[in-house]
Amino acid sequence: MSSDLGAPLTSRRTGSSSLNACYNVTNAFLGISLLTVPYALSRGGWLSLVFFLVIAALTFYTGILLKRCMDADPSIRHYLDIAERAFGKRGRVIVSIIMSSELFLIGIGLLILEVDNLEKLFPNFAVKIGSLIISGRCSFVIITALVILPSMLLTDLTILSYLSAMGVFTCIVIVGSIFCVGALGGVGFQAKGTLLNVDGIPTAVSLYIVCFGGHPAVLQFIFP
Repeated sequence: MSSDLGAPLTSRRTGSSSLNACYNVTNAFLGISLLTVPYALSRGGWLSLVFFLVIAALTFYTGILLKRCMDADPSIRHYLDIAERAFGKRGRVIVSIIMSSELFLIGIGLLILEVDNLEKLFPNFAVKIGSLIISGRCSFVIITALVILPSMLLTDLTILSYLSAMGVFTCIVIVGSIFCVGALGGVGFQAKGTLLNVDGIPTAVSLYIVCFGGHPAVLQFIFP
């Protein structure tokens, strides 16, 4: 199978339906992004939502620009196609490196996040193979990587959409669980938060940016 870098600039079909594409796009903007917003608010304060709205507006505008680029030439199906038309072959290579690096680092970040959470849930976990003892953190890295690996080998967006639908459902369950704990579990919603915390603004802004970091994947999903 040819790589995107050397693929001809022709229309490519993924076989994904509009419903499948909706699942993929929704999942791209949920997950860790949704779960980090409360922490971002606690760090930056309620006024930090102004940055959230600004980032959302910028993302919306860049999305419109991408659509205009793709409408200008029906053969454009990817960021790399746009980069090649704007900056030539060299631009295509540079954008390919940037996109690949970004997706690789996102995968590493999610792997670290998963391992940290599992380690807190099972602090005494360890794997013993003969005389070899693998600590909880290292074993969680291996287990998580092995569980995720099969999904990384899938290239059919129709199949991936089912995993995306599962991710969307999981986010709904998490939000519902948090609401039930606050409303019915005796925890309550008495905390008022902070209006503005200048020291926490950089953290809040960086987390808000993550919420709209699904651009690299969206172009593959919105055109089934």
